[in-house]
Amino acid sequence: MNDLNVTFRGGIKAVRGVSYQLARGEVLGIVGESGSGKSVTSLAVMGLLPAGAEISGSVKLQGRELLDMPENELIGFRGKTIGMIFQDPLSAFTPVYTIGDQIAEAVRVHQKVGKEKAAKQAVELLDLVGIPHPDVRAKAFPHEFSGGMRQRAMIAMAIANNPDVLICDEPTTALDVTIQAQVLEVLKTAQRETGAGIVMITHDLGVVAGIADRVLVMYAGKPVELGAVDEIYYRPRQPYTIGLLASIPRMDRPTGRLIPIEGNPPSPAALPPGCPFAPRCPMKVDACDDAEPELVRIGSGTRMAACIRSHEIELKGLGGSDVYPVPEAPEEKAESRPRAERDTVLRIENMIRHYPLLKGSVFKRRVGTVHAVDGISLDIAQGETLALVGESGCGKTTTLQQIMQLEAPQGGTIVVFGKDSAKLAKAERKALRKNLQIVFQDPMAALDPRMPVGDILAEPLRAHGHKDVKNRVAELLSLVGLDPSHAERYPQHFSGGQRQRIGIARALALEPKLIVLDEPVSALDVSIQAGVINLLEDLKVRLGLSYLFVAHDLSVVRHLADRIAVMYLGKIAEIGTVDEVYGRPAHPYTRALLSAIPLPDPELERSRERILLEGDLPSPADPPSGCRFRTRCPKRALLGEAEARRCAEEEPSVVRLASAVDHGAACHYPEETEILQISRP
Repeated sequence: MNDLNVTFRGGIKAVRGVSYQLARGEVLGIVGESGSGKSVTSLAVMGLLPAGAEISGSVKLQGRELLDMPENELIGFRGKTIGMIFQDPLSAFTPVYTIGDQIAEAVRVHQKVGKEKAAKQAVELLDLVGIPHPDVRAKAFPHEFSGGMRQRAMIAMAIANNPDVLICDEPTTALDVTIQAQVLEVLKTAQRETGAGIVMITHDLGVVAGIADRVLVMYAGKPVELGAVDEIYYRPRQPYTIGLLASIPRMDRPTGRLIPIEGNPPSPAALPPGCPFAPRCPMKVDACDDAEPELVRIGSGTRMAACIRSHEIELKGLGGSDVYPVPEAPEEKAESRPRAERDTVLRIENMIRHYPLLKGSVFKRRVGTVHAVDGISLDIAQGETLALVGESGCGKTTTLQQIMQLEAPQGGTIVVFGKDSAKLAKAERKALRKNLQIVFQDPMAALDPRMPVGDILAEPLRAHGHKDVKNRVAELLSLVGLDPSHAERYPQHFSGGQRQRIGIARALALEPKLIVLDEPVSALDVSIQAGVINLLEDLKVRLGLSYLFVAHDLSVVRHLADRIAVMYLGKIAEIGTVDEVYGRPAHPYTRALLSAIPLPDPELERSRERILLEGDLPSPADPPSGCRFRTRCPKRALLGEAEARRCAEEEPSVVRLASAVDHGAACHYPEETEILQISRP
């Protein structure tokens, strides 16, 4: 690829001068914030951009120019010589055809084989990517596959014709970490089988560290740094790259202040003069506004950077804390009393929530039961953060819903601030809601787009009879780091990180004591995420808040949480302090979760051993007997006949481990094992 440019209607320059080469068998990682042009670059290569896009430059594959290739010839290249794995496999597959038929179609389009042979080849491909019972699953439709299985089927289709190049556009973004680890292993298998070069487009710097040979960093549609993965991660030469790496929370390091990149990426329709990163760059000098720096070679190798101060960064060996100001921690001290001496703000005992499984469109009948939450117990002390983690479908969201409803649960008890939710009168429930608030995952969906931000924040204040609404709104905006003068703006006028701050401000409006955080940073770029995490930490200390934090990113959890509860199929698998659970996990499921989280460190990623779970999460409508994790447990093969029978027949309960005061696991044969090499301060 040489000097690729893509401009959309209205003069929006989405891609500006992207150049790179990809060798056979090489993996090139392309990283950057949302809107940096990563996906548009891949769509231009595939010829999948909309008709109004203006494309210039050169993209050659096997010496053939792709940009001006006739459509009928490009169709022959696409799928055969170059394959693509899309971010959302459900929308990429045709819903009315079986998975096997769609893979077989890809084979028959590019190979002169009969229908029967193509179908057989489709089954072999599904087997190659680890789909269980491939001959049966080939006859299933896309909606009958789980997310991880759909992504594997998409990989099978992409490699069906042994392509020379595979473009992977965020292939693991929507997947649980355990499924992500499986998909990455499948990608490595596909590369070994085909020898293809891979372009891995992602925002997850941990994924890139483990799979890439070289890294291309993009900002505002343009490459700003290119080099070998070790060079980029250990010796970055561009302030933007330094900022990205410094803003990542890591599981293998003790908690501390994250370093965010202040501000937001520029709009492609209104780029600033000179260096587009200059408005956010702490190293900016007057010369940065004169002209946009070109990507120039550093030394005699293939290393390149676009910064007029890259040689100074190299000479001084500057890192994240050297370039970016480290945010100061609040002066107030966090709760220092022992946990046993603090008040309990939330206590759940043996909570159950089942849903009827119905069949029929007119006359519905019950055909089963969904065991969403099946008897969990936990508690949160004043000033504490408890994280609830686990794969999709484990019951995290159902648990939150039951707590927020402040009503009698189907089974068990929920006690909020000493009051049983089953015994609350209507007036008591309204009064209690002041102390219990929630921050949602998607800030855009959570904020009414028809209301200015000031009215959104004022709404709960007016509902509870607050006297000085205007001043309280200004105070809330200042508290979360926003300008009070922006109260008249609408949510769509703010960036994603700013919208999440507005959601946090709304949750703080009534001065609550407990805030439920439902994946509050998962939709944010890592550079913006760091600022929101720091804000949540600061607010907890300043206001004495307690958090119930639901997340799938265990790196963020280690940074924010004091204690952690790991859920699996409606049950608590392990619970304890963050240091105990991360340092010496006792449940096989917890160990698999921790081993699946990628670290933004190439050397550590290459040397780590993954614990890959077999298959997907069983259906909560038909959970396994005995231990619910036994069907996927890596330890199962090591057990004797009597031990395995016990796992199949007897359901384990959470038992405190002898070596810890506050650490328990629901396993008949718990074994505390160090998974991560935790660095100490």
